[in-house]
Amino acid sequence: MPFTRAPVDESPDRRVPPFAGVLLAAGRSTRMGSDKALLEVEGVPLWQRQREVLAAAGAIELFLSARPEQPWAREAKGFTAVVHDALSQGGPIVGLTAGLERCTQPWLAVLAIDLLRMTPDWFRVLLKTREPGVGAVGRRGDFFEPLAAIYPREILPLAWDAVVKGRFSLQVLLAAAVTAGLMRVHEISPEEVELFENWNE
Repeated sequence: MPFTRAPVDESPDRRVPPFAGVLLAAGRSTRMGSDKALLEVEGVPLWQRQREVLAAAGAIELFLSARPEQPWAREAKGFTAVVHDALSQGGPIVGLTAGLERCTQPWLAVLAIDLLRMTPDWFRVLLKTREPGVGAVGRRGDFFEPLAAIYPREILPLAWDAVVKGRFSLQVLLAAAVTAGLMRVHEISPEEVELFENWNE
């Protein structure tokens, strides 16, 4: 599947309810050897490409989760705010929690910087299954795909509790949220699997 640019039309999609988005770019890119957010695909840095995905899906607030020592993040355009992880070793659940704390919309779309094949249509699929107080996440077998999902703000107490207790697994968080009725599951089809290919090297 070739890489494609996300549509750049950022006008809100009136067919979907208002939601916010957060781009998770605070990883240390240890295996990559350089900051993944600055790698370019077709001349476009990944942070911009992924921001466009969230904007084209209809996000009306956009947050960037980054580390304080990532100077490019201070200059990145098109975000409502940059949020920093409260714990440097907590992983993506900390960026998710920071986004949920800052957003003013009922739902938060999360996208990882290294899911290069992700499209706005995936988020539109998930948005069709959400309802007030309930988000949506894809699942393959027993594995959730937490880094391209729609989270309701109502999941925040579960996320806080997990972070405070040092339980940083998004798989565990999502299992608890599904049990609590806070997340619906979309079973990922064979055609959708390629959306979750990531670049780590």
